[in-house]
Amino acid sequence: MSAAILEVNELKKHFPLKGGLLGSTTGYVYAVDGVSFSIAKGETLSLVGESGCGKSTVGKAILRLFDITSGQVVLDGKRIDDLSTTALRPMRRRVQVVFQDPFSSLNPRMKVRDILAEPIRNFGLAKDSKDLEARVAKLMDTVRLPRDAVNRWPHEFSGGQRQRIGIARALAAEPDLIVCDEAVSALDVSVKAQIVNLLQDLQQELGLALLFISHDLAIVEHMTHRVAVMYLGKIVEVAPKRSLFAAPKHPYTEALLSAVPVPMPGKQRERIILTGDVPSPINPPKGCRFHTRCPYAFDRCRVEEPKLAQVPTALVSGHVAACHLHDRPEAENPLAVAKGAALVAA
Repeated sequence: MSAAILEVNELKKHFPLKGGLLGSTTGYVYAVDGVSFSIAKGETLSLVGESGCGKSTVGKAILRLFDITSGQVVLDGKRIDDLSTTALRPMRRRVQVVFQDPFSSLNPRMKVRDILAEPIRNFGLAKDSKDLEARVAKLMDTVRLPRDAVNRWPHEFSGGQRQRIGIARALAAEPDLIVCDEAVSALDVSVKAQIVNLLQDLQQELGLALLFISHDLAIVEHMTHRVAVMYLGKIVEVAPKRSLFAAPKHPYTEALLSAVPVPMPGKQRERIILTGDVPSPINPPKGCRFHTRCPYAFDRCRVEEPKLAQVPTALVSGHVAACHLHDRPEAENPLAVAKGAALVAA
């Protein structure tokens, strides 16, 4: 694996709750509470989990759409979370985003030509107007849209075409990393597949790194290199795709994967139904945050928070999980062996 283009170290984002006299702070929403991961150049890391677990907040924190509570965001060896607005500007070009909703992410009062030309002008990438037009035309070719469509308005396109325009706008700045925040969840199934294939082609052609934020594990299984699983503001498991889908090492991941449809007719997967509700991020449980819903929880889980560590029984190195089960003898660990999940191509 090549060197890391992005490193996130103990990232925290706590949103204050206002109330009481004079709007004083009465508590915090612990949206992201100590998240660490890295993304190599040309790699796709998928960040998955239930709605509300903090995935999109991580993406927005990396993009510096708001200030973080603590931690570090390091882009290509340089820390960017503490940069001033002026110092951050040249770094913004290197990290771009594709948003979830293709209908609200494009300015309805701008034609496609102006939408794509805006980042090129902002970062001074074009030598002159002729070069600008050539760059815009090339972007349309890159995302498989006709060049004459640059004269149309966003409302004249379908959802999939709009998302292609959103991808072209992200590419216009010539980034090293693109954050895809649920970039295909608002699209029809057939269109979703086309956009995923386009992102994969672009990654191979341009050497892009992708942070793919999603709750759709079927899509994640198809396109990612590694997967990071989030639960209630924390990462509970990180692993190469093949290892995670074949033998998950955290009870939450195991439950998530049990809900993914099996593509082979006649085959079935045992569905794991989690009991209880997701705890509030305002008052997360002590110990392991998943213990209130975990079918394997024992006394230690309720008092001691597990740390991410290499799993001894994992298929490959680099498969880490935050679960006390892996400190127990293998015979007492229900996650020590694979439970019939199909291996996928690496």
